[in-house]
Amino acid sequence: QVQLVESGGGLVQAGGSLRLSCAASGILFSIKTISWYRQAPGKQRELVATINSGGSTNYSDSVKGRFAISRDNAKKLVYLEMNSLEPDDAARYYCNTQTGIALNKWGQGTQVTVSS
Repeated sequence: QVQLVESGGGLVQAGGSLRLSCAASGILFSIKTISWYRQAPGKQRELVATINSGGSTNYSDSVKGRFAISRDNAKKLVYLEMNSLEPDDAARYYCNTQTGIALNKWGQGTQVTVSS
């Protein structure tokens, strides 16, 4: 079973950048598809980006061209590089596996605040 812990959030000005990290424990990390989601107050949790075991990526239209997801299987880390941040990107960001999503089990996430 893979457990995930998010970090790297913070306060940034619009137009700035942040890199989020998702640290995994468990021996099956390298075969897992990992997704980043975000949830802003009063809004539903939304998918931001996904990376599969082969390194293929997908992004939501709202972040395409600005965000980049990557993984380091040796370190059991997944990153979300966020550039050109906008106030609408402010949210709590979560990483999760497909199993975790299906079971609706989420970690504490990491808060991203964007000042205009």
